Amino acid sequence: MPILYPPVTMSAVLQPAVREPATSDFALAPETRLGAARRDFVEALALWRLCWTLAWLDIKLRYRGSVLGPFWLTLSTAVMVGAMGVLYAGLFRMNLTQYLPFLVLSIVLWGFLGALVGDASVGYTASEGLIRSVRMPFTLYAARIVVRNVVVLAHNLVVVVAVFAIFRAWPGALGFLAVPGFALWLLDGFALSILLGALCARFRDIPPIVGSVLQIAFFVTPVIWKPELVGPDRQWLLPINPFFSLMEMVRAPLLGSVPSGIELGSALLYSLVLCVGAALLFARVRGRIAFWL
Repeated sequence: MPILYPPVTMSAVLQPAVREPATSDFALAPETRLGAARRDFVEALALWRLCWTLAWLDIKLRYRGSVLGPFWLTLSTAVMVGAMGVLYAGLFRMNLTQYLPFLVLSIVLWGFLGALVGDASVGYTASEGLIRSVRMPFTLYAARIVVRNVVVLAHNLVVVVAVFAIFRAWPGALGFLAVPGFALWLLDGFALSILLGALCARFRDIPPIVGSVLQIAFFVTPVIWKPELVGPDRQWLLPINPFFSLMEMVRAPLLGSVPSGIELGSALLYSLVLCVGAALLFARVRGRIAFWL
């Protein structure tokens, strides 16, 4: 039996096709964009096992075929701290017993911050193939960067524990104050990975700029020199540097002191601005990141 089709009229041919309204992130209202960004974060939390697996895989691939693995970084840190400690203790005319624990802790913590910022700059561009082939929350890549650098930090803490044991520079009960400070670091690292990852995916000139800023920040931040070397009339300039305030949240308790109120307030203020800026930017550009890669 022949199949009968409805007659096609000229008006139906000339009538434009009716399309569904676009529902991509480009046309979403601000509230809906924030909702999509929040959903992305919730999905990343549900995939925390995958985040740990990917971070551990990064460590294994980085040191594949190596005998000592990540402990090569630990060995190089120990050699650098030993050489710099003897040299700068003489230049700054400081007691080696007091200076070396400060130096080893500062170098290890700065290495964590510097590696975190550097990885955040290429967080999305380095995972271009995975983003294009597998649908995963974008915040999962930011969490992966933080977890990977925490694992590397754990290896370098061996040097800190060894130096503290040799010079008997244990912080005591004040050392527990570093726990909330390090939690603030993790939150800032996550927000920074989202912020820099999106910006560097759009503007490829930013990663070299970030590297140059880190080099300058290393010398203007009390890492190899103590904050006490700055005159009393210039101590108020130190909290302007966000790296100094964040460093003191973890370093000061581990050295047996308490961060000042100005350092605590400036660190919280910088963290608040960073987290709010990262959330707003991610909500706005989340749907465009894949197209920028």
